[in-house]
Amino acid sequence: MERPDTGSVIDGFTLTERLKAGGMATLWRATHPDHASPLVVKIPVLDPGADVSAIVGYETEVLIHKRLSGPHVPRFVASGDLSRVPFIAMGFVAGKSLAERIKQAPLPFSETQRIGLAIATALADLHRQNVVHLDLKPENVILTDKGAVLLDFGLARHAELPDLLGEESSEPMGTSAYIAPEQVLGEGSDPASDLFALGCLLYQMASGEEPFGRPKTVPGMKRRLYHAPKPLRAVNPQAPAWLEAIVARCLEVDRGRRYADAGKLAFDLRHPEQVTVSRKRPIAGERSLGKRLVDLFQKRDEAEVTGKPTVARRKAGPSLVLTAVDLSEGPDALAAAILAETSRLLAARPDSALACLTVLRTEIIGETKIVDAEGRSLYIGRLVALKDWARPLHLPEDRVSYHVIEAISAADAILRYAEHNDIDHIVLGARSSSALRRHLGSVSTKVVAEAHCSVSVVRVKGGSEE
Repeated sequence: MERPDTGSVIDGFTLTERLKAGGMATLWRATHPDHASPLVVKIPVLDPGADVSAIVGYETEVLIHKRLSGPHVPRFVASGDLSRVPFIAMGFVAGKSLAERIKQAPLPFSETQRIGLAIATALADLHRQNVVHLDLKPENVILTDKGAVLLDFGLARHAELPDLLGEESSEPMGTSAYIAPEQVLGEGSDPASDLFALGCLLYQMASGEEPFGRPKTVPGMKRRLYHAPKPLRAVNPQAPAWLEAIVARCLEVDRGRRYADAGKLAFDLRHPEQVTVSRKRPIAGERSLGKRLVDLFQKRDEAEVTGKPTVARRKAGPSLVLTAVDLSEGPDALAAAILAETSRLLAARPDSALACLTVLRTEIIGETKIVDAEGRSLYIGRLVALKDWARPLHLPEDRVSYHVIEAISAADAILRYAEHNDIDHIVLGARSSSALRRHLGSVSTKVVAEAHCSVSVVRVKGGSEE
């Protein structure tokens, strides 16, 4: 698509003024004849050579933002089709970014308390809607007369929707100054991670310093697993003891020692006189490295942590189905046959979920193409084709996810994805064998031989294998 400019019209939205934004998207004030209130249009930067995480993040943000409501998120208005012009239109939020205010830190403690309470209240509302933000930072908080509004849900996780980012990578995702220890280890689903980030914000507002700095590497981020920051009052001796106690509890490495929920944190910020300040209570840095690592890696029973009974996966039929389809030459008879087999499996178990996967092959030697003959991103083109292929299944978006994986070996990519995401059943295709395929081995043969789950191989006479 052409670069947007002032006066550009996208699906009826007229861009009137460019706003400050990061490198992943551009933000515009906008108008629309059907909407009287001020609007903002967010347009992701999806250049052909851009990191594919930007595409997955856009898909995630659309899925989640459209389900959110209330005073602590911008009103969702519309989104654009990835095959044409991707964008998210939302209500304009009048207020001041926390990123601007925090530059004047240390702030008065009464203001730190007020802002922290506003953010905790917003997080409580977000968590009640089954969403964890996972990228809470000053740039993603707008302070208004009525409280805090949270922005940017590209890294967020909805408990009832596919985890698009998490299903493709276990790498840490978040902002290094505020990312929680469990996120560093690749887990992104716990509301406690947002409370850790809020603890970092409280520390920064009260002291003028970020508790863990801004490490640029994963080993640097992992230091927070075993190195506690200086106590708040060691940095700012004027900080009240109750605020130091709240911050210390938010920054616990062990999630079980943090606040149980954002509502309890909000209560303590609202009633600081009731915060228990105990000199005997150990802070994270006083516990042994071995004990804290055991706490982090030990798999706790879900009922113990949440108070809810665990739900065992049902044995009758696959719960998670992975369908791999080759769309490099467009849909064909084999793709149609794979679709039919996938439909049959999903119909047998209505509560199952589907992950659609296609492999964008990369070259061992030489430069890998990232754009087509017309200069369009091959990744986006393949993602659009995958969604078109799955459309006849008529699945709700909370039951299906789409994944384009760049890999040298299609078989290895399928196997890695299936193992990482605990897939129950794989569906893929194969054509009739040839002498070359018998000599080199086929994708389907390797997947059947090495998969840790059941596999359906769909065959159609003629043509090349998936």
